[in-house]
Amino acid sequence: MPILKRTPYTGRITFLGRMAHSRDPIHAEPCDTLTASFAGIEGETHAGLTVPSCTRMRDLYTPGTMIANTRQVSILSAEELAQIAEKMGLPALSPSLLGATIVISGLPDLSYIPPGSRLQGASATLVVNLNNRPCTIPSKAIEAAHPGLGKRFKPAAEGRRGLVAWVEHPGTFALGEEIALFIPDQRAWRGA
Repeated sequence: MPILKRTPYTGRITFLGRMAHSRDPIHAEPCDTLTASFAGIEGETHAGLTVPSCTRMRDLYTPGTMIANTRQVSILSAEELAQIAEKMGLPALSPSLLGATIVISGLPDLSYIPPGSRLQGASATLVVNLNNRPCTIPSKAIEAAHPGLGKRFKPAAEGRRGLVAWVEHPGTFALGEEIALFIPDQRAWRGA
């Protein structure tokens, strides 16, 4: 019996970006295709099989402890990105300013797709780790492009910041490519 079930939802890639190096502020260079290996997106600053733990994992590890890299890819929803821009008072917000790897349209409530779900393209598959929390890091890039609006990002992005994921099956992603959503075939946890 399969442990993942295909949903009726199929999204489409509307943006691909690569952060070739760490910069302050962050900036993802738009691309037509991306190559994914088990270590993440080739040529991307977030690639790697392991990473030092950061503040997100402080309840589990001392910062700097080496852990598996489950944040290789940053995925945003085109629809949620439009909502963020509207809440900020912008006609549009470039995913480049957020360091996005992939923007997908057509997957409802993308930021809350369950952990363990798969996003499968024509040749590559990603595993959803967790939803991405809004932070102030993109605010500097937004402020540089839209003076006076950088501080509006974090509250506008609450619940709409997308997902982080890791590569389960290597391959390529291309602009316009369809992405199928598979979710875990289990009931929600009732322990909380």
